[in-house]
Amino acid sequence: MRGRWADGIPPRNFAWIIKDQLAISERPGGQSRNHRPVRRQEEILWLRSQGFTRVVSLLASPHNLRAYEQLGLAWSQVPFSVNTEVRTNLVDLYAQLRVLLEADEHLLVHEEELSDQLVGAMAGYLLWSKKLASGAQAISILEQMVGRQMGSVGRELVALTPEL
Repeated sequence: MRGRWADGIPPRNFAWIIKDQLAISERPGGQSRNHRPVRRQEEILWLRSQGFTRVVSLLASPHNLRAYEQLGLAWSQVPFSVNTEVRTNLVDLYAQLRVLLEADEHLLVHEEELSDQLVGAMAGYLLWSKKLASGAQAISILEQMVGRQMGSVGRELVALTPEL
């Protein structure tokens, strides 16, 4: 592949959470019915060219995992749902993110779409890891990062974080 497409294209709704270390987006290639394998490949190429070393999928399904392997990008799967054991899910996710970031991995975390659940979980991570001092600050900063207001699901995840 040559020319301007050689480095791929950024995933939709891409946002840095911790510059050059931790980012979020919708699932590379798009969500459900709109998923396109060619776009997925271009987005994975972009992730590699930008120095990402691992993708962390919060999906319960194995969507995209084989494609990450085929294109030489490491992956981790941490199924996450607010419908089941949300405290346990948050602790598992935050602990894995800490380990990976301490190992100097450059991470993209995704769900099917850029949901309140994903945004709230990342705001909670910044609070849990003591990078931010309060839930209100975490919510405000994440809202600025993603360019939209966080809904009740995300706010509830942030509110749970001090208890973890």
